[in-house]
Parts: sequence; structure tokens; C-alpha cells
Amino acid sequence: MTQNPPSLRPDLANARIPQDARTQVTDARRAGQPTIGMVSLGCPKALVDSERILTRLRAEGYAISPDYAGADAVIVNTCGFLDSAKAESLDAIGEALAENGRVIVTGCLGAEPDYIREHHPQILAVTGPHQYEQVLDAVHGAVPPNPDPFVDLLPATGVSLTPRHYSYLKISEGCNHKCKFCIIPDMRGRLVSRPAHAVLREAEKLVEAGVKELLVISQDTSAYGLDRKYDVNPWKDGAVRSHITDLTRELGRLGAWVRLHYVYPYPHVRDLIPLMADPVTGVLPYLDIPFQHSHPDVLRRMARPAAGAKTLDEIAAWRAICPDITLRSTFIVGYPGETEAEFQHLLDWLDAAQLDRVGCFQYENVAGARSNALPDHVPDDVKQDRWDRFMAKAQAISAAKLEAKVGKRLEVIVDDIDEDGIATCRTWADAPEIDGNLFIDEGTEALAVGDIVQVVVEEAGEYDLWGTVSDRS
Repeated sequence: MTQNPPSLRPDLANARIPQDARTQVTDARRAGQPTIGMVSLGCPKALVDSERILTRLRAEGYAISPDYAGADAVIVNTCGFLDSAKAESLDAIGEALAENGRVIVTGCLGAEPDYIREHHPQILAVTGPHQYEQVLDAVHGAVPPNPDPFVDLLPATGVSLTPRHYSYLKISEGCNHKCKFCIIPDMRGRLVSRPAHAVLREAEKLVEAGVKELLVISQDTSAYGLDRKYDVNPWKDGAVRSHITDLTRELGRLGAWVRLHYVYPYPHVRDLIPLMADPVTGVLPYLDIPFQHSHPDVLRRMARPAAGAKTLDEIAAWRAICPDITLRSTFIVGYPGETEAEFQHLLDWLDAAQLDRVGCFQYENVAGARSNALPDHVPDDVKQDRWDRFMAKAQAISAAKLEAKVGKRLEVIVDDIDEDGIATCRTWADAPEIDGNLFIDEGTEALAVGDIVQVVVEEAGEYDLWGTVSDRS
């Protein structure tokens, strides 16, 4: 691979959503019903924004089209985190214009309307991230609503762009960090947490509708509730505090798997680990933590907490409480000023940390990021070399960890069964789209998408597993 790995995105456009998910956003179009298409780019947080926009439109009587030709207009929800993501967003806008001609742009890149219009002046409207009302206004202007209250019914769970058995659950928006390489706070603002009871009510409806896995997302999951001063909210016959530990505990009681993403390693994260160690809680032993680097000097240049050594201590403490915990993280190589010694420190740290799932990006300048002005930018060929070396080590660690699972009995969730009867599944250690899979290639006749089954692991690769069904759970 000569480029950065693909963005961690669930879909490129609705036409690429698995058929099981696509059926949730398409219906038979009634005569005269206005129809909107959606191209959703970027991270799972943006996907949730797309789902909310489509839910609002569906409630107003709009039909949702999975292709360009069937839409009266197309919304492109963009990503603008990296220059490469901006280019991809511009390409998607151009494709939508070529295929449909009537395009409304929203999302992170929408925070730069002049930049978008410079490349695509014919778009109908531009709105910024999570500006739902402005998106609806733009749609109303382009394609007036024509609801029929006796026909246009909306499921209680709203419109989903993921398969029925799992769903992303956004608990907050924005971020209070000031990392020099990141412009997310400029685009999405400071931390704004949802009330705990609102999150739990949404999660409860999802589980009642058949969702078996809740993927908790935000810009900074560990900081949830900080802006609300961890206020107490009424819930059921009691109350729940707007704090990640309390919220996670309550989510686990709903009967679905609970998977935590984007968790910064604050000291209070250790309070989550006992929940993960107890299978009765429903909280999966999985932490997605964006470490980004290990060397204190690089972390300081990034304006992140410079505590690499203490992080290793925290990891050891987590594993002491929950030996089966899966740790996932992302890193940046070739950050401005990164020396060979600092990079070697990262490789040595990775050897010591033995993370289960690892992603790595080569540093890119991003318009508006403070890191652009740092001295001593690393040449592209050096960044590529370091990326190759980093990924080789991460791959070897992954392969060894997966080999150790051969012969073990694991619980998996079935994501897909293809026409040849091969089932694509995930273990507790695997988040959809970004981690590995477990494949079952025989004896799948009785399985269905969304089933949770016991599997005996028979073979391991560098990132994936293969097994056979042991027993239904």
C-alpha cells in the first residue's frame, strides 16, 4: 500500500450500503412524492448526522432514493479532516452533479463554502456540520415537501444507514482539545454532550427495534458530560448522571453489546474496565483509544498529553483487571519534527504495548491546522518508509495475537451471509468496517444476519479468523 489506509467510513454512498441496510431507507415511491438521495462520507459521527437528516426528511414525507437517477436532489455529507478527504469530498460532489445535477452540500467541508463553490459553483446550497435546520431549509427550497399523513409513516427508530443489527450512538458533539494537527473543534465546536436520559431513550428504542450492538461514538467519549458538569437526569424509576461510566453501565443493561469508540485515556477510564471484565454487564472488553504517538516531545508538538510511559502503566493496569480486553488505536507517523529516534521510540512502545488493532496515517497538512507552521516537515519518502515499518510491526503483533485464538470458543455476531453461504462475522474484538472479521464457510444454513453464535476458531491470518459454529447462544 502506497497511500494512507482508507478513511474509517461506513459507506461511500447509499448505493454501496449492504442490501439489508438499504431496505431501511427505501420504499415504493407514491405518485408525486419528492425524493432525496444521500451520499454520506467520513466517519461514523458523520453517518449519524446523515441518518438524522434523512429521518427528518422522511418524517416530512420525502422518499429516500438509493441512486442518483431516482432522486429529485442529492445531499452530499462531506468530510474535511484531511486534504485527501477534502479532495475525495470534492470528487463526490462532482459525481453527484454529473449524475443528478441538483446537489446540496453539508458536513465538515461545508464549513468552507467558498472553497466548495470555487470548485463547484453550480451546487444549490452549502451548510456546515450538524446544521440540520439549514439542510432542511435547503431541501425545502430545492424540492418542496408534499406530505401525505395517511401514507408517509416513519418507523419509531428513524432512518438507518447501517444494517439492522448494529447502530452508532452519538453521545456528544465537538471537542475541547486543541491538537495542532486537528481542525475538528473549528468545524464542530466545543464539547456539547447530550443529556444522559436522551441517549438512553434513543438506545432503548434501537434495542427494541432489534439492534444487538450499540457503537458509542463522539469526538471525545471520555469527556462526555464534562460540559454539563455531570448533571443528574431522571431515568426509569431513578436517575443517571451524565458521565461516561454511569452512561455505559446503563447502556449495558439494555441487553445489547456496547462498544466504546474514541476514548481518551483519562484516569477515570480505569473505572470502565471492571464493567468490561464482567460479561453480565453487556459492555464489551474493547477500547478504541487515539494515542497518536508515544514520544513525549512529539506529543507536546501535537499539543496532546505527553504521558507515553504512564500510558503503558495504564494499559498494564487495564489488562490486570480485564485480561481479555482488546485495545485499538490510531497513530500518526512523519509528524513535523519527528526524528528517527522519536519514531524508533514509537516502534519500541508498540512492542511493549502489544495493541490488538492498530491504524496508522502519514501526516498531512490540513488547511487551518496549526501544525502546518511547525518547522522540520518530514519528507514524503521518509514518511512512507516509517509507515511501512510501523505497519509491518503492527501486522506481526496482530498475526501473533490472532494465532493465539486458534482452538478457542468465541462469541460472534453475523454481519453478512453471501450467496455461497459464507458468513462474515465479528468477535467482541472487532468493530464493523475498521477491524478484522471471522469467516464461517460451512454449516451456515441455519444462520441469519444479526445472529449471535458460538464459534470455535480453526485458522488465523494477519487480521482475520476462520471458524465453525459450535453452539447457538
